[in-house]
Amino acid sequence: MFFSRPVRLHGINPTSAMRYYSSQRYQGFAKLEVLLSPLRAAGPAGFYSSRKPFSSSAAAGGGSTPPANSEPPHVPAKIVSPPAEQQHKNGTGPYSFVKKSFRFFILASGVISGSFIIALGSFFIYDYTTYSPPEVPKNLLIPFDSLNPPIGGPENLPILVKNLDSYDSSSKITDMKKKKLVILGCGWGAVSLLRQLSKDEYDVTVISPTNYFLFTPMLPCAAVGTLDIKTLMESIRTLINTVNGHYLHAKAERVEFSEKLIKVQDMETSKYFYVPYDKLVVAVGCTSNNHGVKGLEYTHRLKTAEDALTIRRKLLRNFEQACLPTTSDAERKKLLSFVVCGAGPTGVEVAAEIFDLINEDLPRLYPKILRQEVSIHIIQSRSHILNTYDKKISEYAMDRFSNDSIDLLVNSRVNEILPDRVVFNQKKENGEIEQREIPYGLCLWSTGIGLNDLTKQLSDDLKPFQRNKRALETDSHLRVIGAPYGDIYAIGDCSTVRTDIGDHCEDYVRQFILNHKSIRERDESKLITDADIKNFEITHSQLKGLCSEIAKHNPLALEALLLAEELVSKYDKENTGKLKFKDLKLLFKEVDSKVTALPATAQRAHQEGKYLGKKLSKLAFADENFLQHDIHNGDIDDAVSKPFKYKHLGSLAYLGNSAVFDLPGHSLFGGLVAMYLWRSVYFAQSVSIRIRVLMFFDWVKRGIFGRDTVTV
Repeated sequence: MFFSRPVRLHGINPTSAMRYYSSQRYQGFAKLEVLLSPLRAAGPAGFYSSRKPFSSSAAAGGGSTPPANSEPPHVPAKIVSPPAEQQHKNGTGPYSFVKKSFRFFILASGVISGSFIIALGSFFIYDYTTYSPPEVPKNLLIPFDSLNPPIGGPENLPILVKNLDSYDSSSKITDMKKKKLVILGCGWGAVSLLRQLSKDEYDVTVISPTNYFLFTPMLPCAAVGTLDIKTLMESIRTLINTVNGHYLHAKAERVEFSEKLIKVQDMETSKYFYVPYDKLVVAVGCTSNNHGVKGLEYTHRLKTAEDALTIRRKLLRNFEQACLPTTSDAERKKLLSFVVCGAGPTGVEVAAEIFDLINEDLPRLYPKILRQEVSIHIIQSRSHILNTYDKKISEYAMDRFSNDSIDLLVNSRVNEILPDRVVFNQKKENGEIEQREIPYGLCLWSTGIGLNDLTKQLSDDLKPFQRNKRALETDSHLRVIGAPYGDIYAIGDCSTVRTDIGDHCEDYVRQFILNHKSIRERDESKLITDADIKNFEITHSQLKGLCSEIAKHNPLALEALLLAEELVSKYDKENTGKLKFKDLKLLFKEVDSKVTALPATAQRAHQEGKYLGKKLSKLAFADENFLQHDIHNGDIDDAVSKPFKYKHLGSLAYLGNSAVFDLPGHSLFGGLVAMYLWRSVYFAQSVSIRIRVLMFFDWVKRGIFGRDTVTV
């Protein structure tokens, strides 16, 4: 420091000068030299002119000038803090951090406020552009056949040859010349197909009694008000615009295979008409299976938006009725008893959502006695819930529900549903069967699937080709088995893929002989007769090759075909190293019995719709560009696309502020972190940005204001 040694100052008070110069120490030596230059020019006399004499002799002389040889005393310099004004300028005061923070807060508030104002202004500008003056189209071209449809078909009904909007755009006029693709239903399979279908390849018509797509995995959330039901809906007309399609608010009743007509009923007037098709996709979903239980009319289901709204109204009305003074204690307990029959993903998630409602919103809005007397019961026929999931996940879910005081009634089968109670049998640990009853205020039936009216009609008309009582059977290309021309497909919960390796054993063996190297060396002109097939013997090594070729045509049977090697010893009883044809056929029938059926989930329907959409686009191109020799065995589907292969990506379930993930190879379960991960998965799987935005705001609204408890 430059004040580390004494400084001689002339003409001014030394102490004042030192304080002044100390305040300027941060300005450096350059500024100090400038300030000291006038003082040095004044000389020693100027320094002592205002001071008292240092000696008595000087005082007696009456003068104040010191002796010529006198030296001014040395004054040690003191380092003093700068004045407050200088600290304020330099930003080094004790409150500088607070002041800087305050400035930053003001600046950030200004930026945020300005951004908000700009965003709000931009929104109003955009909103202004969405309003347009009334404009009535003039000189419209309307197809004559749409106003006066021809009459025909087995029942002489109007036939929809052209739609009212067939001339609305040039692209729709062009599409009229394309093949007619009719899609029945607007669920996961249908919407996934529409999103994959190439534009302008078909004249697309969607027929459904509901004019919206429903995001079914989140239906339990809508049943208790966590999400608004409209959040889970997307207009089907919005979705079909991508393919210039048409929508008919109607219900398909019957399919006339020979004339390629669909009998359709108007939902409002109950009138019937026909819709022609070149290719038909059945994606109408399924209904719940009653398992022979009586009284299911007293229960609720959770398949549609109306089901979710009905359950929500029933829950809230039970809460309100339980608060009335006219309600007895026994009646209150019955109203607040909620029974779920079936412990699959839907049943478990509904129970979890009801628990969240009564745990988070009931105490805040209703008398506390309701929280004390409410009860949730789950009736499950197996020994554990979520039986299709990993064992660890099932055990975690059971522990979680036990901690939440949810009553788990495992090893129980429902006998009958009465208007006010459920009657069921429960198997005890000692093997005894006990009949029990549980009163209920609301009972949900969520077990099994069955055929709806249309799929039942199709199954009956296609007997004996259709053998499954719960779903339409398709081949590996998703074509309905038994349907003529191979132009009818079925996807989603209404269908299942049949392998039939045993029944088609002759065809597979014949093709294997033709492709086998040792057979190929023979005269190719020689036919392989049925007798050759029946006398055919296959070695164990050749069986591997045959199974490999079969797996290419039946990917869903791959895991079961891998077990064929283990079954060889069972049918090669003499240990000859070969299998006769009859034994081979029996082996393949046993393999068929081990093929796992596809799950009735949105994931499976999405994959089937995506696969079929791509294949139909290829078929539209193939019809015009493929030559006859490009098509193997007359199967154009097999020529343009591989068979459908389902890839299981995992299963999810919500357990009440926690979630479980049953993923291939490993499992994941936990609390809030897993719950947010569960939300993010379904958030990403939403079919539109609109659903994502509404879903996000519904979650925010629930967190701030709680669930909506208003009944309409």
